[in-house]
Amino acid sequence: MAGTDTPPPAAGPRTFRDAEHLFRVAALFLAVVVLFFVAQRLFVPKGFGTLGHYRPGALADNRDRPSAFGGRAACEQCHADAVEAKRKGKHAGPACEACHGPLAAHAADPSIKPGRPDARTLCLKCHAALVGRPAKFPQVKPAEHVPEGASCLDCHVAHDPAMGGSK
Repeated sequence: MAGTDTPPPAAGPRTFRDAEHLFRVAALFLAVVVLFFVAQRLFVPKGFGTLGHYRPGALADNRDRPSAFGGRAACEQCHADAVEAKRKGKHAGPACEACHGPLAAHAADPSIKPGRPDARTLCLKCHAALVGRPAKFPQVKPAEHVPEGASCLDCHVAHDPAMGGSK
């Protein structure tokens, strides 16, 4: 039986003993790198990066979208009374659509009536007391200034917010 034993295989150089595993990992890494460049080519829009981290075609895309805003001039054509009240009051600066929302559809077809914004919620977006706002800017603490369930329009006129009641 001594003649049937086969000698163990001779061990090769230690550096290439696990070469098959190293080639698999290298092939996997190479496949991931190739997949990354293919995905980048497919998903990154054309022109991106020509002007830094920006895509010049975005301007044309945005220009092609219909505008949702009618603009101050469209409001002034029909609502001269509100415009005059705003000019005299402290809300002369903000555009109409800053409070009333985008109104291009209403400007194009006046029969489309926009919803009236909830005054308490809307006014507090600008007038809730915040440390970062200038001290001269009118700020209120809602719990102290306006009772729960009440509206700012109970005491103020929206377009000219000095004390004066609703309308």
